[in-house]
Amino acid sequence: MKPSIAVHGGSGTLPSSITDAKIRIMYLNALQEALDEGFNSLKSNASALEAVTKAVCILEDSELFNAGKGSVFTSKGDHEMDASLMDGKTLQAGAVAGIKGIRNPILFAKDILHNSDFVFLAGVEAIEFARQRGYKFLPQSYFYNQHRYDQWQELKGTGEVKLDHSHKDESTFGTVGAVAVDNDGNIAAATSTGGMTNKSWGRIGDSPLIGAGTYANNKTCAVSCTGYGEYFIRGVIAYDVSCRMEYGGVNLELAAENSVNNRLKNIGGEGGLIAVDAKGNISMPFNTEGMYRGMKNDRTSFTKIA
Repeated sequence: MKPSIAVHGGSGTLPSSITDAKIRIMYLNALQEALDEGFNSLKSNASALEAVTKAVCILEDSELFNAGKGSVFTSKGDHEMDASLMDGKTLQAGAVAGIKGIRNPILFAKDILHNSDFVFLAGVEAIEFARQRGYKFLPQSYFYNQHRYDQWQELKGTGEVKLDHSHKDESTFGTVGAVAVDNDGNIAAATSTGGMTNKSWGRIGDSPLIGAGTYANNKTCAVSCTGYGEYFIRGVIAYDVSCRMEYGGVNLELAAENSVNNRLKNIGGEGGLIAVDAKGNISMPFNTEGMYRGMKNDRTSFTKIA
């Protein structure tokens, strides 16, 4: 089954607009484009780390998802983005939180992995590192989206926040991610998000946290999560899947299902994840109404929403 790749674009309550065939096709096409980009790179003998980075970049460049260009507005009316990725072969990881103006946060996380002595950078100092690395900072107009702006206007000044997958908002989904295994049997995971609408106080969710929203280890699996971040952090869900495999001796599917439908659900969490092992097996469980997801290998390719 090698090589294999899976992607997600968020989990939660399906928006009523998804019944519109044109809108549904837009989401599915975006997922397919990410799958194709990542899988083609795998077929060209690229590493799993390169493949998941390319796949997530495609989703960050789409306005459909809450990451990169489609990021939601904070309480201050700007955009703060988080991202992380991990190499299952070396256990190296790179992560960033609270950055602004960078088109593809996942590329910056990858830069942190390869070109710093650290794993996780955040805020204004992370931005300074990005400047030293030669990143171009885009104007806020690049990230402007009327729908996202309207979402913010509903909450502006209230102190309330809203997650894309929340039952309070059936309009859009969010966090994006990818997992892959390459021709050499190495695996990797990547996750990127714009956080929650009207967020304040420097809130950071699970997406940039290694072990909570992203994890990869060649001995077990690569995982990218999506959902209510606080619960994924409390349950250390991405690492939990790996632990079930390493210490419990269970296969990928059982480990992923138990993490989402037992551990996460039992503490009140909603969401899902995508995961792959070194053999190319893929699991994509979720405990919400739907999850934007897709997978591709030499034998199978599909994208789904519900």
